Amino acid sequence: MEVEAVVTAEEKQQQSGSSEPRRDGARPGGGDGSKPKDAKPAAERKRTRNLSEDKRFKLFSGTANKPLADEIARHIGVTVGQVKLQRFADGEVYFQLLENVRGVDVFVVQPTCYPVDQHLVELLIMIDALKRASAGRITAVVPYYGYARQDRKDRPRVAVSAKLIADLLTTAGANRALFVDLHAAQIQGFFNIPVDHMFASPVLVGYFRELNLPNLTVVSPDAGGVERARHFAQKMGAPMAIVDKRRTDINVAEVMHVVGDVHGQTCLIIDDIIDTAGTLVKTVDALYANGAAGVYACASHAVLSGPAVERIANSRLEQVVVTDTIPLREAAQKLSKIKVLSVAGLLGAAIESIHMETSVSTLFS
Repeated sequence: MEVEAVVTAEEKQQQSGSSEPRRDGARPGGGDGSKPKDAKPAAERKRTRNLSEDKRFKLFSGTANKPLADEIARHIGVTVGQVKLQRFADGEVYFQLLENVRGVDVFVVQPTCYPVDQHLVELLIMIDALKRASAGRITAVVPYYGYARQDRKDRPRVAVSAKLIADLLTTAGANRALFVDLHAAQIQGFFNIPVDHMFASPVLVGYFRELNLPNLTVVSPDAGGVERARHFAQKMGAPMAIVDKRRTDINVAEVMHVVGDVHGQTCLIIDDIIDTAGTLVKTVDALYANGAAGVYACASHAVLSGPAVERIANSRLEQVVVTDTIPLREAAQKLSKIKVLSVAGLLGAAIESIHMETSVSTLFS
C-alpha cells in the first residue's frame, strides 16, 4: 500500500521570450560573447524582475514543512513545483519531478526535523533526482539542520555526524546550502560548497522590541550560547547574564548558578534549539531563585521532543517564542504559552538574493 504525500500543483509558466543559450556556444546578445545591450546590473534586475516570470527559477519542497515552503513561495511570488512523492509499503521513498528543470536554478526547502532520518533521506533523494534531471544549480534550503549538535569528538569513539550530513548533501548533488541558525557556526566549514547562514534574530528582535519588556536582561542558558545572547542583547540595548550548567548525560543538564545580576529583572532566555526543554525549565528555576521578576524564552528551532510541551506548560515561563523552521506538533499548537513567528520572509529574501546574485548579508545590516 502506498501513502501519497500532499504536493502543491504549480501553474504552467508562461512561455515568454527569454533568451536561450545558442547551440554554437555563443552567448546571447553579441556573437563575441558581449552582454546584450539591455543587460542590467544584478541589483537593478532584482528590483525589476518578477520571479514568477523567470523560467530559470523553481522552488520545490519535501514533506517536512510544506506550510513554510508555501509561505516562502507567496513572499517571492511563485508557486511550489509539482512533484510526485510517495512511500512504498516498507517505507522507501519514491520521488519524481513532474516538470522540466534542465538548466534551472532550483531551491529545495526541507528541514531535517522529526522524523529526522526520514526527512533527511527524502531530501537526499530529491537532490539526486534534480541532479539527474540536469538542474543548472541546486540549493538545499534547510531551515533546521539535524545532527548539528554532534559537531566534534567530545568523547572517545563517537561520530562527527554534522560533518557526515554535510558530505551526504554534497555527494547527493547540492551546489550550495542555505541554513537558519546552525547550532555552531563552524559547521559551515564542513562543507566544500558555498553556504549561506541566516539568523532568525531580526524576526525575534522585532517581536520583543514591540513587546517592550521592562528591565530586560538577556540570558544565555550555557557558555556555548554567549555569542548569540550577546548579539541579541546589543540589538535590544539590554544587559546580559549567563547560566552555568553541567551536562551529565545526553538531554540531561544540571543548572549550577547564574553569572550576572537578574534580581528584579525581566529575563529573556535565548537559545537556538528547544528539544526536551529540560535545560530551559531548570534555567527558569535558577533565574527565579536569583530574584528574577519574570522569565521569557525564545529559540529559532522548536524541536519539542518527548516531554517538552508538558514541561513548558507546567513551568513558570511567561511565554516561549519560536520560529516556524520546524512545524509545531499538535500538542504544542494548543499551548497558549508558545508563540510562533515566521521566517518565510527572511528565507524568501535570501533565496531571491542568491538567485539574482546579490548580497545576502545586506539582509542583516
